[in-house]
Amino acid sequence: MSAQFDVRYTAQLARLNLSEEEIAKFQSQLGQVLEYVEKLSAVDVSVVEPTAHAFPVHNVFRADESRPSFTAEQALSNAPRSANGLFVVPKVIE
Repeated sequence: MSAQFDVRYTAQLARLNLSEEEIAKFQSQLGQVLEYVEKLSAVDVSVVEPTAHAFPVHNVFRADESRPSFTAEQALSNAPRSANGLFVVPKVIE
């Protein structure tokens, strides 16, 4: 599969109308990227531990604990409209 075909096909998938000059430019750039990937595949990474993130990721969320909050009546006290213990809002989907 040629790089030119990849550029045309990718542009078609992205619904882009590229000129012939743009295709030629992106074709050479794609070729450079593929050459770089070939260089990377030659690097010995057998001693590198697989990782998902460059830095350790820790849970930064607080504990899920029950705390005092509004009652249903307090929450609905300033509502412009309510019915059956629920907020009444205008319909936005037709």
